[in-house]
Amino acid sequence: MSAEAKLLEMGIELPSKSTPVANYVSAVQTGNLVFLSGHGPYKSDRTLIKGKVGSDLSLEEAYEAARITCLNLLGSLKATIGNLDRVSRVVKVLGMVNAEQGFEDHPKVINGASDLLVEVFGEKGRHARSAVGMGTLPSNIPVEIEMIVEVEAQYSY
Repeated sequence: MSAEAKLLEMGIELPSKSTPVANYVSAVQTGNLVFLSGHGPYKSDRTLIKGKVGSDLSLEEAYEAARITCLNLLGSLKATIGNLDRVSRVVKVLGMVNAEQGFEDHPKVINGASDLLVEVFGEKGRHARSAVGMGTLPSNIPVEIEMIVEVEAQYSY
C-alpha cells in the first residue's frame, strides 16, 4: 500500500509545512536526499506540547509527543517533495528528549516516531536512529526530531 493511501486509511491528515522560528528552512533537498530540520510537537491547533519527560510527562505522553512530531516532519516532507509515495527510504532519525536527570528510556520515547514511520512506509520506513537525552529543549518541548529521507527522482515527460 502506498504511503499516501496508508495515511488515508489511518485517518491521518498531515499538518502543513512547519514555519521555522529563526533563520533556517524546514527542509532542504539536495540530489535525492531531503534533510528535515528539527521539528517539535505542535498539535493540530498549533499549540505546543510542553514539559520535561519523567516529571511533567509520562513515558506514554512523551511517546505520543514523538508521534505528533513525526507527523509534523511528514507534513514538511510532503510540502517539499509533493507526494510521500516518492519516499524510497527513511535513512536517519535523530530524536532528542528533554528528560529529567536519571531518565533512561529515551529510545522508548522516540519509538513514537519510529513506529509511525514503519506504519506509514513499511520496510522503507526502517531507519538508522539516535535517541539522546537533553537537559532542555527550545520552549520546554519534550522532544525534537530531525530526519534524513531518500526520495525517488521526479520526472516530467
